[in-house]
Amino acid sequence: MMLHPAFAMIEIFKGAGLLIYPLGICSVAAVYIICERAYALRKNAVMPQDLVDAIVVNRPYSGGRHSVLARILEFAEEHSHDEDAVKAFARLEFNRMEKGIPYLDVIYAAAPLIGLSGTVTGLLQVFSQISPDTGLPDPVAFTKGVALALSATVIGLAIAIPALVGGGYLQRKVENYAVQIDSLLERINSRRTSSAARAQAAAAPATAPVPADAAAAAAAVFR
Repeated sequence: MMLHPAFAMIEIFKGAGLLIYPLGICSVAAVYIICERAYALRKNAVMPQDLVDAIVVNRPYSGGRHSVLARILEFAEEHSHDEDAVKAFARLEFNRMEKGIPYLDVIYAAAPLIGLSGTVTGLLQVFSQISPDTGLPDPVAFTKGVALALSATVIGLAIAIPALVGGGYLQRKVENYAVQIDSLLERINSRRTSSAARAQAAAAPATAPVPADAAAAAAAVFR
């Protein structure tokens, strides 16, 4: 007799035994991290387009005051003569963008192992029910028990695969943002360097003209 899908899922969860609880925790944590980071790493929260355009065309910065790029630019303005400090602050912001993503690596590695532990435990229970008289298990109960035991591994894999894909996608997104922000900072630093060089050249005193009588005396010496 076919079970209703809802009852079939309940049977699968029952087959995982007590290990369904750590698997459930892994599932909830993975969903929360993926959704939270996907929202936090949206374009407007990291690199607003109007702020990027202002840097590219060398306009005064405007907009996106609460974004990652805006915080880095604000720190760079306050520490314009300390390039190493600006780079260190940018790395700190990149690290903040990765918050929670390493836990997805732990989840996709741990969930299948937890599921496999549940499967092994379930199989031990199934084989322990072999009749001592015949030495054979009840075929129906044996088949059902093996299927339920394997359900723990299925649940673990169902948790691990989205965690792996989501973690890889989010990590790649952070790396792309880091490269783009580094290139913008390099553009800003090069402009400041060239502006400082022009200012020094403009402030340098002009070479004083040689008086006419001094020039004539020097010419007489070399005659």
